[in-house]
Amino acid sequence: MTAFADTLRSLIALEGPITVERYMGLCLAHYYGTRDPLGQRGDFTTAPEISQMFGELIGLWMLEVWHGMGRPERIRLVELGPGRGTLMADLLRAARLMPDFLAATSVHLVETSPVLRERQKAALAQSGTAVTWHDSFDDVPGGPLLVVANEFFDALPVRQFLATDRGWCERLVGLDGESLTFGLKPDPERGLGNPIRRGDVLEWPAVAQSLVRSLAQWMARESGAALIIDYGYWGPAFRDTLQAIKGHSYADPLTEPGEADLTTHVDFHRLAETALRENGRVYGMATQGDFLEALGITARASSLRQRATPAQADAIDKALARLTERGAKGMGELFKVLALSHSGLETVPGLALHPLSPART
Repeated sequence: MTAFADTLRSLIALEGPITVERYMGLCLAHYYGTRDPLGQRGDFTTAPEISQMFGELIGLWMLEVWHGMGRPERIRLVELGPGRGTLMADLLRAARLMPDFLAATSVHLVETSPVLRERQKAALAQSGTAVTWHDSFDDVPGGPLLVVANEFFDALPVRQFLATDRGWCERLVGLDGESLTFGLKPDPERGLGNPIRRGDVLEWPAVAQSLVRSLAQWMARESGAALIIDYGYWGPAFRDTLQAIKGHSYADPLTEPGEADLTTHVDFHRLAETALRENGRVYGMATQGDFLEALGITARASSLRQRATPAQADAIDKALARLTERGAKGMGELFKVLALSHSGLETVPGLALHPLSPART
């Protein structure tokens, strides 16, 4: 039992059961604030850590979108949850193809973890681009912006509601002796309608929707685009997707609070609806495999292979397969891609315009 787990149990004993959203928020703040969770020695591996090709293609995507925005003289390049800084380092290296873009760019990393900030500083020390760190997206200075969020939205807390005979009752985390356990609010939540099937779980991403609303409103004022890559679905799904990952394996979300990564699958439909309500343009959703293929990952792998040793060529082939693999458990299928922009942007690379998006202005 850790000191954080003791504190969490004491809080619940004093205040009573807490929502899943609050539980996730407390656990994730401790988890990310006290470790580097990435890599073989950590709990999970993200696409930028698998291959440089991923970040390089995102960099080329940013160049094309900047050009489509009319090449603004100042652009805020923002990454939400930048991990070790690997994606941004690869992105900026690819962006050297267009020196005017780098001259216009200031990099802003939204990161609360002091441990990961140190990793990011080391990764970007030689980038030649000014980098500023922020605790919140709201702290980023105004202006046209380009945003990338890779495996960020899945770690935002969600509310959960269970379909019961009484209606949608919110799921809580409470105590059973010394053990954490799930329970329900006795009174149903009003305004969610009547559930169809008893036992369904409705996940409500209020935190994610608030962020997307801020992004869409910002882009409507200043212009810009945001690229969201994460595992998820076009919802609603009506199932429990809360999961814990520890040591690259699934764990019980309640067993070791603050010591495992807690995530839920992203409901891209709700994110798109939120942006559309703010008159933002929506592109996608596409699978990661299709998106990377559209951006030219196969050609990039072929180019890298020409200058590689046999061992390096084998690693390139394995990385390409892992990033684009289809099937229910393949990253190329499981991970989805959605882009948002102001209504004046004509197109974005690799993604089709959502049919409900407003006309270009």
